Amino acid sequence: MSTYEQENATIYKVVVNHEEQYSIWPVDRENPLGWKDAGKSGKKEECLSYIKEVWVDMRPLSLRQKMADMEN
Repeated sequence: MSTYEQENATIYKVVVNHEEQYSIWPVDRENPLGWKDAGKSGKKEECLSYIKEVWVDMRPLSLRQKMADMEN
């Protein structure tokens, strides 16, 4: 099986960290330290489409909070 075929057959899950940054991870692997399931799994393209929908502000949460504090 080619690398492309293996990647195309892999089922991924969307993971999110404490800074509300998103990534994909193979569903059969334990999440990386500091990341939790975001509730979506599927083929790579499906997971990336989901991330595109939900991750609308690329700034880390800590930066968004500091900027909001400076406005007040």
